[in-house]
Amino acid sequence: MRERIKQRPYIIPIAGLVLGLCIVAAIWVSRGSGQTFRPSDAHVVYLYDSGSAHVLDTKAETVGELVSRLKLDLIKEDVVEPSLDTPIVEDNFRINIYRARPVTVVDGQQRKVTLTAQRSPRTVAKEAGLKVEPEDIATFARGDLQQNILGEQVVVAKAAPVTLSWYGSQVNTHTQAKTVEGLLIEKQIKLENGESVIPGLDTPIKPKMQVYVLAKGASVQTKEVKIEAPVKYVDDASLSFGSTAERQEGSDGKKLVTYLVTKKDGKVTRKLIQQAVIEPPVPRVVAKGTTIKINRDKTALMAAAGISSGDYAYVNYIISRESNWRPTAANASGAYGLCQALPGSKMATAGSDWRTNPITQLRWCSGYASRYGGWAGAYNFWLGHSYW
Repeated sequence: MRERIKQRPYIIPIAGLVLGLCIVAAIWVSRGSGQTFRPSDAHVVYLYDSGSAHVLDTKAETVGELVSRLKLDLIKEDVVEPSLDTPIVEDNFRINIYRARPVTVVDGQQRKVTLTAQRSPRTVAKEAGLKVEPEDIATFARGDLQQNILGEQVVVAKAAPVTLSWYGSQVNTHTQAKTVEGLLIEKQIKLENGESVIPGLDTPIKPKMQVYVLAKGASVQTKEVKIEAPVKYVDDASLSFGSTAERQEGSDGKKLVTYLVTKKDGKVTRKLIQQAVIEPPVPRVVAKGTTIKINRDKTALMAAAGISSGDYAYVNYIISRESNWRPTAANASGAYGLCQALPGSKMATAGSDWRTNPITQLRWCSGYASRYGGWAGAYNFWLGHSYW
Protein backbone atom coordinates (compact mmCIF):
# COMPACT_ATOMS: atom_id res chain seq x y z
CA MET A 1 0.00 0.00 0.00
CA ARG A 2 2.80 2.43 0.93
CA GLU A 3 4.48 1.57 -2.32
CA ARG A 4 1.32 2.55 -4.26
CA ILE A 5 1.15 5.87 -2.43
CA LYS A 6 4.76 6.55 -3.17
CA GLN A 7 4.16 5.74 -6.81
CA ARG A 8 1.03 7.98 -6.87
CA PRO A 9 1.65 10.89 -4.42
CA TYR A 10 -1.35 12.82 -5.86
CA ILE A 11 -3.83 10.36 -4.28
CA ILE A 12 -3.78 12.07 -0.84
CA PRO A 13 -4.57 15.68 -2.03
CA ILE A 14 -7.28 14.38 -4.40
CA ALA A 15 -8.87 12.37 -1.60
CA GLY A 16 -8.77 15.45 0.64
CA LEU A 17 -10.44 17.54 -2.06
CA VAL A 18 -13.22 14.96 -2.51
CA LEU A 19 -13.77 14.80 1.25
CA GLY A 20 -13.97 18.60 1.46
CA LEU A 21 -16.55 18.74 -1.33
CA CYS A 22 -18.64 16.12 0.45
CA ILE A 23 -18.57 18.16 3.65
CA VAL A 24 -19.62 21.35 1.81
CA ALA A 25 -22.45 19.46 0.06
CA ALA A 26 -23.64 18.04 3.38
CA ILE A 27 -23.69 21.51 4.92
CA TRP A 28 -25.60 22.89 1.91
CA VAL A 29 -28.21 20.11 2.08
CA SER A 30 -28.55 20.61 5.83
CA ARG A 31 -29.12 24.34 5.35
CA GLY A 32 -31.67 23.68 2.61
CA SER A 33 -33.59 21.35 4.91
CA GLY A 34 -34.10 24.16 7.40
CA GLN A 35 -32.93 22.02 10.34
CA THR A 36 -29.80 24.14 11.01
CA PHE A 37 -31.52 27.52 10.64
CA ARG A 38 -29.46 30.17 12.44
CA PRO A 39 -30.92 33.72 12.39
CA SER A 40 -28.56 36.69 12.22
CA ASP A 41 -28.78 40.17 13.71
CA ALA A 42 -27.46 41.63 10.45
CA HIS A 43 -29.75 42.39 7.51
CA VAL A 44 -29.32 43.07 3.81
CA VAL A 45 -30.61 46.54 2.88
CA TYR A 46 -31.18 47.95 -0.60
CA LEU A 47 -30.53 51.70 -0.54
CA TYR A 48 -31.80 53.67 -3.55
CA ASP A 49 -30.30 57.17 -3.72
CA SER A 50 -31.32 59.32 -6.70
CA GLY A 51 -31.74 56.23 -8.87
CA SER A 52 -28.49 54.57 -7.79
CA ALA A 53 -28.84 51.22 -6.00
CA HIS A 54 -26.56 50.17 -3.14
CA VAL A 55 -26.60 46.83 -1.32
CA LEU A 56 -25.61 47.06 2.33
CA ASP A 57 -25.11 44.53 5.13
CA THR A 58 -26.02 46.28 8.38
CA LYS A 59 -26.80 45.66 12.03
CA ALA A 60 -28.62 48.99 12.35
CA GLU A 61 -31.97 48.57 14.09
CA THR A 62 -33.77 51.49 12.41
CA VAL A 63 -33.65 53.46 9.16
CA GLY A 64 -32.42 56.51 11.08
CA GLU A 65 -29.56 54.60 12.69
CA LEU A 66 -28.39 53.29 9.30
CA VAL A 67 -28.66 56.71 7.64
CA SER A 68 -26.67 58.31 10.46
CA ARG A 69 -23.84 55.81 9.91
CA LEU A 70 -23.54 56.54 6.20
CA LYS A 71 -21.97 59.63 4.72
CA LEU A 72 -24.94 60.64 2.60
CA ASP A 73 -24.57 64.43 2.89
CA LEU A 74 -28.32 64.84 3.42
CA ILE A 75 -29.88 68.28 3.75
CA LYS A 76 -33.10 69.05 5.59
CA GLU A 77 -35.08 69.26 2.34
CA ASP A 78 -34.14 65.70 1.31
CA VAL A 79 -36.72 62.97 1.95
CA VAL A 80 -36.01 59.50 3.34
CA GLU A 81 -38.64 56.76 2.96
CA PRO A 82 -39.78 54.99 5.02
CA SER A 83 -39.48 57.27 8.09
CA LEU A 84 -36.32 57.30 10.22
CA ASP A 85 -38.01 55.48 13.11
CA THR A 86 -38.99 52.50 10.93
CA PRO A 87 -37.36 49.32 12.31
CA ILE A 88 -35.13 47.16 10.09
CA VAL A 89 -36.11 43.63 11.05
CA GLU A 90 -35.74 41.63 7.85
CA ASP A 91 -33.47 41.08 4.85
CA ASN A 92 -33.92 42.78 1.49
CA PHE A 93 -35.27 45.91 3.20
CA ARG A 94 -35.67 48.90 0.89
CA ILE A 95 -34.83 52.52 1.67
CA ASN A 96 -35.42 55.37 -0.79
CA ILE A 97 -33.66 58.73 -0.66
CA TYR A 98 -35.10 61.56 -2.72
CA ARG A 99 -32.73 64.47 -3.17
CA ALA A 100 -34.09 67.99 -3.15
CA ARG A 101 -34.12 69.85 -6.45
CA PRO A 102 -35.10 73.43 -7.36
CA VAL A 103 -38.71 73.82 -8.50
CA THR A 104 -40.37 77.06 -9.64
CA VAL A 105 -43.92 77.45 -8.31
CA VAL A 106 -46.08 79.60 -10.59
CA ASP A 107 -49.22 81.08 -9.01
CA GLY A 108 -50.68 83.51 -11.52
CA GLN A 109 -48.15 86.33 -11.79
CA GLN A 110 -46.37 85.18 -8.66
CA ARG A 111 -43.29 82.97 -8.85
CA LYS A 112 -41.34 81.31 -6.09
CA VAL A 113 -38.37 78.97 -6.35
CA THR A 114 -38.16 76.30 -3.66
CA LEU A 115 -35.73 73.49 -2.94
CA THR A 116 -37.78 70.33 -2.45
CA ALA A 117 -37.75 66.54 -2.73
CA GLN A 118 -41.54 66.23 -2.49
CA ARG A 119 -43.44 64.34 -5.19
CA SER A 120 -46.88 65.92 -4.70
CA PRO A 121 -47.37 69.27 -6.50
CA ARG A 122 -49.72 70.53 -3.75
CA THR A 123 -47.07 69.78 -1.13
CA VAL A 124 -44.39 71.57 -3.19
CA ALA A 125 -46.62 74.66 -3.48
CA LYS A 126 -47.22 74.64 0.29
CA GLU A 127 -43.48 74.29 0.97
CA ALA A 128 -42.97 77.39 -1.19
CA GLY A 129 -45.15 79.28 1.29
CA LEU A 130 -48.32 79.44 -0.82
CA LYS A 131 -51.78 78.92 0.64
CA VAL A 132 -53.36 76.22 -1.49
CA GLU A 133 -57.14 76.00 -1.25
CA PRO A 134 -58.84 72.61 -1.66
CA GLU A 135 -60.36 73.84 -4.94
CA ASP A 136 -57.00 74.97 -6.34
CA ILE A 137 -55.38 72.66 -8.89
CA ALA A 138 -51.61 72.11 -8.76
CA THR A 139 -49.72 70.18 -11.46
CA PHE A 140 -46.11 69.45 -12.39
CA ALA A 141 -44.86 70.82 -15.72
CA ARG A 142 -41.61 71.17 -17.61
CA GLY A 143 -39.71 74.43 -17.53
CA ASP A 144 -40.55 77.19 -20.02
CA LEU A 145 -37.56 78.93 -21.58
CA GLN A 146 -39.79 81.70 -22.97
CA GLN A 147 -40.85 82.45 -19.40
CA ASN A 148 -37.25 82.11 -18.13
CA ILE A 149 -38.21 79.07 -16.07
CA LEU A 150 -35.50 76.42 -16.06
CA GLY A 151 -35.98 72.87 -14.81
CA GLU A 152 -39.22 71.72 -13.25
CA GLN A 153 -42.21 73.87 -12.32
CA VAL A 154 -45.48 73.55 -10.44
CA VAL A 155 -48.38 75.48 -11.93
CA VAL A 156 -51.20 76.42 -9.56
CA ALA A 157 -54.60 77.14 -11.10
CA LYS A 158 -56.22 79.26 -8.42
CA ALA A 159 -59.93 78.93 -7.69
CA ALA A 160 -61.98 82.15 -7.55
CA PRO A 161 -63.15 83.23 -4.06
CA VAL A 162 -66.91 83.76 -3.85
CA THR A 163 -69.47 84.35 -1.10
CA LEU A 164 -72.42 82.01 -1.26
CA SER A 165 -75.54 83.22 0.54
CA TRP A 166 -77.56 80.07 0.89
CA TYR A 167 -80.92 80.46 2.60
CA GLY A 168 -79.44 83.36 4.57
CA SER A 169 -76.21 81.62 5.58
CA GLN A 170 -73.06 83.39 4.41
CA VAL A 171 -70.30 81.00 3.31
CA ASN A 172 -66.92 81.98 1.92
CA THR A 173 -65.78 79.41 -0.60
CA HIS A 174 -63.75 78.99 -3.81
CA THR A 175 -64.62 77.64 -7.23
CA GLN A 176 -63.13 76.62 -10.56
CA ALA A 177 -66.52 77.14 -12.22
CA LYS A 178 -66.89 79.70 -15.00
CA THR A 179 -70.57 80.56 -14.41
CA VAL A 180 -73.10 80.63 -11.55
CA GLU A 181 -74.67 77.47 -12.96
CA GLY A 182 -71.29 75.75 -12.88
CA LEU A 183 -70.85 76.89 -9.27
CA LEU A 184 -74.14 75.31 -8.23
CA ILE A 185 -73.19 72.06 -10.00
CA GLU A 186 -69.74 72.04 -8.37
CA LYS A 187 -71.22 72.58 -4.89
CA GLN A 188 -73.97 70.01 -5.55
CA ILE A 189 -76.79 72.55 -5.09
CA LYS A 190 -80.05 71.84 -6.92
CA LEU A 191 -82.75 74.47 -7.45
CA GLU A 192 -85.91 72.72 -6.30
CA ASN A 193 -89.05 73.56 -4.30
CA GLY A 194 -89.33 77.00 -5.89
CA GLU A 195 -85.80 78.22 -5.11
CA SER A 196 -84.18 80.88 -7.26
CA VAL A 197 -80.64 82.19 -7.68
CA ILE A 198 -79.25 85.71 -8.04
CA PRO A 199 -77.44 86.57 -10.30
CA GLY A 200 -78.69 84.41 -13.15
CA LEU A 201 -77.32 80.95 -14.03
CA ASP A 202 -75.34 82.20 -17.08
CA THR A 203 -73.57 84.98 -15.16
CA PRO A 204 -69.76 84.65 -15.35
CA ILE A 205 -68.00 84.04 -12.05
CA LYS A 206 -65.81 86.89 -10.82
CA PRO A 207 -63.52 86.85 -7.78
CA LYS A 208 -65.25 87.91 -4.52
CA MET A 209 -68.71 88.00 -6.10
CA GLN A 210 -71.81 87.09 -4.05
CA VAL A 211 -74.31 84.46 -5.12
CA TYR A 212 -77.70 84.21 -3.41
CA VAL A 213 -79.83 81.07 -3.34
CA LEU A 214 -83.37 81.94 -2.19
CA ALA A 215 -86.09 79.61 -0.94
CA LYS A 216 -89.82 80.07 -1.42
CA GLY A 217 -91.83 79.80 1.76
CA ALA A 218 -91.08 77.78 4.86
CA SER A 219 -87.96 78.19 6.92
CA VAL A 220 -84.67 76.41 6.88
CA GLN A 221 -82.08 75.17 9.34
CA THR A 222 -78.49 74.93 8.15
CA LYS A 223 -75.51 73.42 9.91
CA GLU A 224 -71.91 72.80 8.95
CA VAL A 225 -70.73 69.17 8.86
CA LYS A 226 -67.15 67.94 8.58
CA ILE A 227 -66.26 65.62 5.70
CA GLU A 228 -63.53 63.24 6.80
CA ALA A 229 -60.46 63.24 4.56
CA PRO A 230 -60.34 59.92 2.69
CA VAL A 231 -57.18 57.82 2.59
CA LYS A 232 -56.00 56.74 -0.83
CA TYR A 233 -53.54 53.85 -0.94
CA VAL A 234 -51.24 53.37 -3.93
CA ASP A 235 -49.03 50.33 -4.53
CA ASP A 236 -45.35 51.14 -4.80
CA ALA A 237 -42.74 48.57 -5.82
CA SER A 238 -39.92 50.83 -4.57
CA LEU A 239 -40.93 50.02 -0.97
CA SER A 240 -40.69 46.69 0.84
CA PHE A 241 -43.87 44.77 1.61
CA GLY A 242 -45.47 46.12 4.78
CA SER A 243 -43.69 49.51 4.57
CA THR A 244 -45.71 52.68 4.04
CA ALA A 245 -44.86 56.27 3.18
CA GLU A 246 -47.15 59.29 3.21
CA ARG A 247 -47.00 61.02 -0.17
CA GLN A 248 -49.65 63.66 0.44
CA GLU A 249 -51.12 65.10 3.63
CA GLY A 250 -54.93 65.09 3.62
CA SER A 251 -57.36 67.65 5.01
CA ASP A 252 -60.99 67.43 6.05
CA GLY A 253 -63.68 69.11 3.99
CA LYS A 254 -66.87 70.92 4.93
CA LYS A 255 -70.45 70.75 3.79
CA LEU A 256 -73.60 72.61 4.69
CA VAL A 257 -76.61 70.46 5.47
CA THR A 258 -79.94 72.23 5.20
CA TYR A 259 -83.32 71.05 6.44
CA LEU A 260 -86.68 72.38 5.34
CA VAL A 261 -88.78 73.15 8.40
CA THR A 262 -92.56 73.33 8.04
CA LYS A 263 -95.35 73.70 10.56
CA LYS A 264 -98.85 72.32 10.04
CA ASP A 265 -101.54 71.90 12.66
CA GLY A 266 -98.94 72.53 15.35
CA LYS A 267 -96.74 69.72 14.03
CA VAL A 268 -93.20 70.55 12.93
CA THR A 269 -91.76 68.57 10.00
CA ARG A 270 -88.05 68.55 9.33
CA LYS A 271 -86.82 67.34 5.92
CA LEU A 272 -83.34 67.20 4.46
CA ILE A 273 -83.32 69.28 1.30
CA GLN A 274 -79.68 70.05 0.50
CA GLN A 275 -76.09 69.05 1.20
CA ALA A 276 -73.66 71.53 -0.30
CA VAL A 277 -69.95 70.74 -0.38
CA ILE A 278 -68.36 74.04 0.57
CA GLU A 279 -64.83 72.73 0.96
CA PRO A 280 -64.00 69.34 -0.58
CA PRO A 281 -61.73 67.02 1.41
CA VAL A 282 -58.19 66.49 0.17
CA PRO A 283 -57.28 62.80 0.23
CA ARG A 284 -54.30 61.56 2.23
CA VAL A 285 -52.14 59.58 -0.19
CA VAL A 286 -50.22 56.67 1.32
CA ALA A 287 -47.83 54.47 -0.67
CA LYS A 288 -47.81 50.78 0.27
CA GLY A 289 -44.77 48.63 -0.44
CA THR A 290 -45.28 45.60 -2.67
CA THR A 291 -41.76 44.22 -3.11
CA ILE A 292 -41.33 40.82 -1.46
CA LYS A 293 -37.95 39.12 -1.09
CA ILE A 294 -37.59 36.39 1.51
CA ASN A 295 -34.39 34.38 1.92
CA ARG A 296 -34.22 30.66 1.21
CA ASP A 297 -33.95 29.57 4.85
CA LYS A 298 -37.23 31.22 5.80
CA THR A 299 -39.16 29.94 2.79
CA ALA A 300 -37.86 26.44 3.49
CA LEU A 301 -39.15 26.64 7.06
CA MET A 302 -42.56 27.92 5.98
CA ALA A 303 -42.87 25.27 3.30
CA ALA A 304 -41.95 22.54 5.78
CA ALA A 305 -44.63 23.87 8.15
CA GLY A 306 -47.28 23.53 5.42
CA ILE A 307 -47.79 27.25 4.92
CA SER A 308 -49.08 28.33 1.50
CA SER A 309 -46.64 30.36 -0.58
CA GLY A 310 -49.32 33.02 -0.94
CA ASP A 311 -49.03 33.66 2.80
CA TYR A 312 -45.23 33.87 2.97
CA ALA A 313 -45.21 37.69 2.92
CA TYR A 314 -47.73 37.93 5.78
CA VAL A 315 -45.89 35.33 7.85
CA ASN A 316 -42.52 36.96 7.29
CA TYR A 317 -43.89 40.39 8.22
CA ILE A 318 -45.36 39.19 11.53
CA ILE A 319 -42.58 36.81 12.60
CA SER A 320 -39.85 39.33 11.73
CA ARG A 321 -41.44 41.86 14.06
CA GLU A 322 -42.44 39.46 16.82
CA SER A 323 -39.16 37.55 17.22
CA ASN A 324 -36.80 38.43 14.33
CA TRP A 325 -37.08 34.74 13.39
CA ARG A 326 -35.48 33.52 16.64
CA PRO A 327 -37.17 30.29 17.82
CA THR A 328 -35.96 30.83 21.39
CA ALA A 329 -36.98 34.49 21.64
CA ALA A 330 -38.58 35.25 25.03
CA ASN A 331 -39.70 38.30 26.99
CA ALA A 332 -40.48 39.10 30.60
CA SER A 333 -44.20 38.43 30.20
CA GLY A 334 -43.55 34.80 29.26
CA ALA A 335 -44.15 35.11 25.53
CA TYR A 336 -41.90 32.69 23.64
CA GLY A 337 -40.91 31.54 20.18
CA LEU A 338 -41.25 32.78 16.64
CA CYS A 339 -44.76 34.19 17.06
CA GLN A 340 -44.43 34.93 20.78
CA ALA A 341 -46.99 32.45 22.12
CA LEU A 342 -48.13 33.33 25.64
CA PRO A 343 -47.31 31.17 27.41
CA GLY A 344 -44.88 29.36 25.14
CA SER A 345 -46.03 25.98 26.44
CA LYS A 346 -49.18 26.38 24.35
CA MET A 347 -47.13 25.25 21.39
CA ALA A 348 -46.74 21.80 22.90
CA THR A 349 -49.96 20.90 21.09
CA ALA A 350 -47.99 21.09 17.84
CA GLY A 351 -45.11 18.89 18.99
CA SER A 352 -42.90 17.96 21.94
CA ASP A 353 -39.93 19.81 20.37
CA TRP A 354 -41.76 23.14 20.44
CA ARG A 355 -39.02 24.86 22.44
CA THR A 356 -36.41 24.72 19.67
CA ASN A 357 -37.98 23.55 16.41
CA PRO A 358 -39.08 26.51 14.26
CA ILE A 359 -41.19 24.26 12.03
CA THR A 360 -43.22 23.00 15.00
CA GLN A 361 -43.67 26.57 16.15
CA LEU A 362 -44.82 27.74 12.71
CA ARG A 363 -47.42 24.98 12.59
CA TRP A 364 -48.81 26.19 15.89
CA CYS A 365 -48.68 29.80 14.69
CA SER A 366 -50.74 28.90 11.60
CA GLY A 367 -53.43 27.48 13.86
CA TYR A 368 -53.36 30.64 15.94
CA ALA A 369 -53.71 32.78 12.78
CA SER A 370 -56.97 31.00 11.98
CA ARG A 371 -58.72 33.13 14.61
CA TYR A 372 -58.26 36.01 12.18
CA GLY A 373 -59.39 33.96 9.20
CA GLY A 374 -55.82 33.14 8.19
CA TRP A 375 -52.45 34.84 7.84
CA ALA A 376 -53.80 37.70 5.69
CA GLY A 377 -56.33 38.59 8.38
CA ALA A 378 -53.65 38.33 11.08
CA TYR A 379 -51.43 40.67 9.05
CA ASN A 380 -54.22 43.26 8.71
CA PHE A 381 -54.90 43.06 12.45
CA TRP A 382 -51.19 43.50 13.20
CA LEU A 383 -51.05 46.62 11.04
CA GLY A 384 -53.72 48.29 13.16
CA HIS A 385 -52.57 47.11 16.58
CA SER A 386 -48.84 46.22 16.34
CA TYR A 387 -49.61 42.87 17.95
CA TRP A 388 -51.81 39.89 17.23
